[in-house]
Amino acid sequence: MLRIRTMNDTAQPHSDQRPRRSRGTLLARTPVPEDAAVHDDVALRLAAWWESNARDLPWRFGRTTPWGVLVSEVMSQQTQMSRVVPYWTDWMARWPDARALADAPKADVITAWGRLGYPRRALRLQECAQVVARDYADELPRTYDQLTGLPGIGDYTASAVMSFAFGERIAVIDTNIRRVLSRVFLGAESLGGAASPAERALAAHVLPEAVRDSVTWNQSVMELGAVMCTAKSPMCEVCPIAHDCRFLKLGRPGLGERRTRPRQRFQGTDRQVRGLVLAALRGLPAGATLARSDAEALWKDKAQLAACIASLDDDGLIEMTEDGALRLPQG
Repeated sequence: MLRIRTMNDTAQPHSDQRPRRSRGTLLARTPVPEDAAVHDDVALRLAAWWESNARDLPWRFGRTTPWGVLVSEVMSQQTQMSRVVPYWTDWMARWPDARALADAPKADVITAWGRLGYPRRALRLQECAQVVARDYADELPRTYDQLTGLPGIGDYTASAVMSFAFGERIAVIDTNIRRVLSRVFLGAESLGGAASPAERALAAHVLPEAVRDSVTWNQSVMELGAVMCTAKSPMCEVCPIAHDCRFLKLGRPGLGERRTRPRQRFQGTDRQVRGLVLAALRGLPAGATLARSDAEALWKDKAQLAACIASLDDDGLIEMTEDGALRLPQG
């Protein structure tokens, strides 16, 4: 039977997991119920729900390589999953491993990133591929420290790759997981922002001991938060763990409250202007340039446009020729 650690158990984190994930002092300050039977019941119900309801995404269920899992996680950051699938599929067909991406022209990489947003991620992913190809013989490293040492790879992505690609026991912490755990076990909203030490301690505390169960747990909790236990409109009436949810029993206090800053507008922002410039360049034939006069016609605020062009140049996403024309990087 699935067994979740109680606070009296000795923490046994994976050797590659950072110590702060399981320090006793943090666990002691986390108000987690001591009923191990409830923990087991939640894990079993979620595992059964996952088995029948998990979305059939192309990087799941062992159908891709560890590198493919990493690419999916980088693409999914701050991007809706429905938008990621076609980009990931085309990307992996074109560059199936790190070495292939490492050798790709930058202009092709930026173009293939399309409208996923935050295009600097595309170049960081290529930088990551270059390190993997050069230093790890085109094989994604398996330890937490090695993964977080790669360009653009932080705690969440490294933990997700270790769990989902390598089947290691490690707590994966993203916004969806934090929301579900806080609601179910603490009866309170997770208010966003960076993960707190208490939230990390909670995630480590309720992680099943068995390695295989821990992987299923991470996947199922994340999926529940993405499709059912959503921030503003949770589907509590059909939730598989509603019976054990403290948040629901308490009347869903503070539903939808957020500590994070309000959603930023897009119209008129630098993000919009940068996107317009990149879209114009992606639409050109390979190696072609966008005349400065044509670039200036993209946006009425010339000062803002100039600043955005300069920032794109600083980020390595475009190049400027001597006559002021723009083009995608030629390297």
